[in-house]
Amino acid sequence: MQEKSPKMIYIPETMAQWPWRRAINPHYEEVKAASNAWFEGFKAFTPQSQHAFSKGDFALVAALGYPSVSKEHLRIGCDLMNLFFVIDEYTDVEPAHVVRIMADIIIDALDDPQKPRPEDEHVLGIVSQQFWQLAIKIATPTAQRHMIESFTAYLDSVVQEAADRDSDTLRSIDTYFPNRRENVGARPAFVINELDLDLPDEVFYHPVIQEICYCIAELIAIDNDITSYNKEQATGNDRHNVVTIAMHEFNVDLDDAIKWAVSYHAEVVTKFLDGLKRVPSWGPEIDPQIKQYIRGLENWPRANDCWNFESQRYFGSKGLEIQKTRLVPLLPKSTSSRDSFLREGNVVVALVDDLGKL
Repeated sequence: MQEKSPKMIYIPETMAQWPWRRAINPHYEEVKAASNAWFEGFKAFTPQSQHAFSKGDFALVAALGYPSVSKEHLRIGCDLMNLFFVIDEYTDVEPAHVVRIMADIIIDALDDPQKPRPEDEHVLGIVSQQFWQLAIKIATPTAQRHMIESFTAYLDSVVQEAADRDSDTLRSIDTYFPNRRENVGARPAFVINELDLDLPDEVFYHPVIQEICYCIAELIAIDNDITSYNKEQATGNDRHNVVTIAMHEFNVDLDDAIKWAVSYHAEVVTKFLDGLKRVPSWGPEIDPQIKQYIRGLENWPRANDCWNFESQRYFGSKGLEIQKTRLVPLLPKSTSSRDSFLREGNVVVALVDDLGKL
């Protein structure tokens, strides 16, 4: 009997018309080695899971996201990406009350970076503290304040995602995006663009600046949801994904849900480009700084899109091939990484190439 061919998922090219092209920081390889050595020293995962985690190449997304910054500046970005994704791996398998404890540990480490961390504390505490100890050496006071605010909002949204998971809540489109804009981690990532800037709150939190910031966060979230959907549905972690939500809300199949996401992505692009035309002038001292910050925003959707395919986080070793063909076979279901005992030091980081062999 002939085997049935797997369903193919078409990954649309959402960034084809994005005006800003791919760029990568020339310090990528050197800084990646230093940041990865730092993170691996914490032994946050088993050797097998660390191997899978490293395939995500989180230094790559930093080098693509911050192509023009100094080597020292890039190191902060690389460490932040490693921190984001270790938080992601640990919180994805825990109930809300445990995620809240983790979030509070991280917030405490950021609020008081010189405070000795308890020896028996979750590893996220010391990782967060060491990231922040290095960052505050070059970050202006305003950038530090914006990082604390945005990182706290990010962690709160991660706790809410865990609460949704506990209650098996499937959000609507309208309630999903306010949460997703935060827990995609974009706003703290954007702060890396302002580490050497002094943007007053009345500028940083101006409605137009916030609007374009959230537009970029949504673009990153939509592209991330489309590219991560296959891995997430295979590991049973796809309910917090706009593709799943669109299928349920509009009663459509997978292909039509992705088409809806692409259409909404185009609307957000238009909104962002319109927002750029409405950025006010604050005078000769502030205008060059806000332009530098916005240049960083403009670069991020392209950086994220390139990383989705160039790393092995979502497509394994076939990312570059899939970037050309835009076709990926639907992965079989595997719930092993969601088992209740696979927590703390036993967290399993799924390797996409292995999922495809099931």
